[in-house]
Amino acid sequence: MLSANRLEPLVVPRPEHPISRANISPNALKVLNRLKQAGFQAYLVGGGVRDLLLGHEPKDFDIATNATPEEVRAVFRNCRLIGRRFRLAHVFFGREIVEVATFRGSNAGGDSDAQVTEQGMILRDNVYGSITEDALRRDFTVNALYYNIADFSLVDYAGGLADIEQGRLRLIGDDPVARYREDPVRMLRAVRFACKLGFMIDPDCAAPIRELAGLLGEISPARLFEETLKLFHSGYALQAFEKLRHYDLFAQLFPDTDACLAREDHAFPITFVSRGLDNTDQRMLEGKPVAPAFLFAVLLWEPVRLRYQALLSEGMPSAEAMALASHEVASAQQRRVAIQKRFALPMREIWALQPRLERRQGKRPMVLLSHPRFRAAYDFLLLRAEAGEIDPELAQWWTRFQAVDAAERAKMLGGSAQRKRKRGRRKPKTARPAEQQAGGDTGAADAGGEGGAAGRSAFDGSAGERAVGQADD
Repeated sequence: MLSANRLEPLVVPRPEHPISRANISPNALKVLNRLKQAGFQAYLVGGGVRDLLLGHEPKDFDIATNATPEEVRAVFRNCRLIGRRFRLAHVFFGREIVEVATFRGSNAGGDSDAQVTEQGMILRDNVYGSITEDALRRDFTVNALYYNIADFSLVDYAGGLADIEQGRLRLIGDDPVARYREDPVRMLRAVRFACKLGFMIDPDCAAPIRELAGLLGEISPARLFEETLKLFHSGYALQAFEKLRHYDLFAQLFPDTDACLAREDHAFPITFVSRGLDNTDQRMLEGKPVAPAFLFAVLLWEPVRLRYQALLSEGMPSAEAMALASHEVASAQQRRVAIQKRFALPMREIWALQPRLERRQGKRPMVLLSHPRFRAAYDFLLLRAEAGEIDPELAQWWTRFQAVDAAERAKMLGGSAQRKRKRGRRKPKTARPAEQQAGGDTGAADAGGEGGAAGRSAFDGSAGERAVGQADD
């Protein structure tokens, strides 16, 4: 374990490690060299170094330096300072951003620019220090490796190189509980790194997670939204889901869903979520786009479905029941994981289209084909069929309906249309008393039918909602 008394790091000279500048982003190298030329220390640090050592392609390259954020901004005109919890500098190169952080200090002297709760969670931490203190403040040993641009050496303060060789994920410091209390999101990061790297979480670091899982309730829902996307949109969503449930962390993120999965209903809820997450992983592996709206629709469907069925049993029309169930579940979820509106609206449209896909009479199927969320709703329907929730024949019908030509579609719709005509023509309207004419005919709207106001509001939303939803495609 790294302690404050350990001042001498392990320094691996360039000939003895595999990291090459050829594998580092040219823009990151520009930042490293410019800082060095300006007289500052500059190190590539964190996940970029770890991934290069493992033979992976890093998603980004972070830099640590003894320059303050203001000094970094003075060196780079294409720089913007961000962050309140800890001040960072972002150096922009087109769409690529190189993040530069000043070495963090230990705050042993109780600096006034640091804010810590009674439970030990760090709220604000603009305390700067040396590279040794910076290494001490990082979360896991494998993320505390530094590549020195001055001599191209590798610097290890925490035993991260040994942990990489052993495939072990270990927190820095002697007290895992204290490190989790400083930032409870580290529990989610432990799961994410274990899945991403294929590492085992050190037993001492894994032991307190279940007991401390409730600390995630102190984290802002907006931050948990970002962490959730990292967990489930990185190619190992199914594995992350299983580990989160193992450590009782999933219940902190999606409490309503976790409660439904715990009760089980013919075993299909877990099957549905698992299939949905596996589908996401497959799309990631194939290089296909993945939609956050679809992900959250999968994760929250079971509580929506149960609430929808309960409302139906109370006599509420289908469209209104789905709209209300979606609203209640999505609103409750916002208090845990704040799903951004640009994803929440199409998520609710996916749900709202499910009852409509069960209706195959008349012109309805043709109308649904042109809906901007049809493809996502159809994929969602396939998952429900695979999980055994609905009759596979319904999914097969829609699959065939999309594949055939116009003439065959007409045949598929002809039977239902003919049956509808046999029921007889609608009787002509008779004159109504003047007071009824003045009051208007509200029967169609109250019935919640396809043409009623309730039917429209369930998936169409307002004009503004439609515009937002279509723009996300």
